[in-house]
Amino acid sequence: MAGKSGKQTVRDMILSLGVIVAIAAGIWIFVPHDDSKDPVKRVDYRVELATAQRAAAYPVAAPEGLPKTWKPTSVRYRAEDGDAWHLGYLDPHEKYVAVEQSTKDPAEFIESVTQEARKAGAATSINGREWQPYKGDRYDALVLREGKSTTVVTGSASPAQLKAFAAALRTTDAADATTSASAEPSPRAA
Repeated sequence: MAGKSGKQTVRDMILSLGVIVAIAAGIWIFVPHDDSKDPVKRVDYRVELATAQRAAAYPVAAPEGLPKTWKPTSVRYRAEDGDAWHLGYLDPHEKYVAVEQSTKDPAEFIESVTQEARKAGAATSINGREWQPYKGDRYDALVLREGKSTTVVTGSASPAQLKAFAAALRTTDAADATTSASAEPSPRAA
């Protein structure tokens, strides 16, 4: 009697497994999925940018005039976190680039957003401002220190792409941003 019960248990498990595999295969076949679609979604950062421009203690930078092949993917502004602005992009080669700004301690902030990159070489002039290059194991960066704020362009993109992104950065004075919410702010080079 015990031998017959054991055979039924194994047979029942195999039948149950067959039913589960058949159901999973049916779901996979009939549920639409398109692997060609890009999983990274483009974000609209205009509201967050306007908020940061009104609240930040420094001119907030965002790129203007980049081709559509540059895709904005992440945005945040945190006044309670050292007045921190972040805007992340994917460049045309699907490499990450971001502008990070803050009034935090510059050394701590730079180390954090560049993932411990270190100064590398002489400063480079972009739009009349001196950006210090940084090199890291994961991210490279360009750093601009002005007044009480630090602006960092960082990411896994090539140095040429980091420079192109930094060159596209524009800022708006808080007075310009509050004058007319529907008007285009007048940019000035970052």
